[in-house]
Amino acid sequence: MSEPFSALDGGCICGHVRYQLIDRPMFVHCCHCHWCQRETGSGFAINALIESDRLQLLQGTTHVVACPSESGAGQMIVRCPQCMVALWSHYGAAREKVSFLRVGTLDEPNRCSPDIHIYVTSKQSWFVLPDGVPAVPAYYQRSKYWPPESVERYRAVMAQ
Repeated sequence: MSEPFSALDGGCICGHVRYQLIDRPMFVHCCHCHWCQRETGSGFAINALIESDRLQLLQGTTHVVACPSESGAGQMIVRCPQCMVALWSHYGAAREKVSFLRVGTLDEPNRCSPDIHIYVTSKQSWFVLPDGVPAVPAYYQRSKYWPPESVERYRAVMAQ
């Protein structure tokens, strides 16, 4: 049995935007693709996937920026309109139904360690993958890596 979940709060660097996750993320992935590296200005992006209706805006407003993506389908990056910090994204088949929350914007980012490392074929050579965490060359099959409860949550939100 998993431990009880307590809400996760986060926000942008200037404090204009505050949000809360009212449920645990379905899954957390650390993406090492070149697109995420360029978007973040870092070696990777850590995204916590959660149903958008379980991500509540507590304060402020957001600004949505349409950006290209490697798939060609594009993505919508939700940012603070003042400091422009990227807070979460929407892309893929789920679009606005699922938020890919930037874990670094959480007040307690250590509560969302990666469940998997993806696109490791393009990871920076200096980054050492941790033992005990799955790592795949590109994307992954959800049913193979996600807990059954999370797979069901994803199916439910996609059926809406």
